[in-house]
Amino acid sequence: MAGLPYHIVQRGNNREACFFAEADYLFYLQCLRDACVKYGVSCHAYVLMTNHTHLLLTPSCDIGISRVMQSLGRRYVQYVNARYRRWGTLWEGRHKSSVVDAENYLFVCYRYIEMNPVRAGMVVHPGDYRWSSFHFNAFGIQDDAVTSHPLVLALGQSTDSRLASYRELFADDLPIEMLHQVRNAANFSKPLGNAHFRRQINRALFFECTAGKNTRS
Repeated sequence: MAGLPYHIVQRGNNREACFFAEADYLFYLQCLRDACVKYGVSCHAYVLMTNHTHLLLTPSCDIGISRVMQSLGRRYVQYVNARYRRWGTLWEGRHKSSVVDAENYLFVCYRYIEMNPVRAGMVVHPGDYRWSSFHFNAFGIQDDAVTSHPLVLALGQSTDSRLASYRELFADDLPIEMLHQVRNAANFSKPLGNAHFRRQINRALFFECTAGKNTRS
């Protein structure tokens, strides 16, 4: 759905690695930037783990995210196969996609994504991990892959106050119940939001499906 943020998760096939060297992370981010520009999608947050990725994307049209992920997957897999003389699939099937209730869960998603390396025991602080959007969102370090969400821009009247407010969000990790909510929504491609939001999304999807059937008939 255009204009709504989505939490996207893509895992390596059989949970195997999909990044092997610094050049791989850099090429993936280049592919992400190119695809987002081409298909009118904003990337607000990301983390590239060894064997999976998390993205927070807002499309400007209904098919934007699908196009981005198709382009990203095709270019990156071709690159990896050529560089490492391998063949076959790299990713574990289709990406998972969870539409996010921005008003209530946007910052939950930011924290979930950028704290991933901390929860994995790879670093002590999200700023210690190179391959995430935390450096842009928390410190304003240039990252052409990232576009600030309007709600992030509203965190402060000045750049310094906005960045400070964003960093404050990461004083603690998410409560375990919230972690389960985000994971469950992502794993089963369900809406992440309160009951009212979930009803709205399910209703919209129902009417969209019904309209599609009527058009085909």
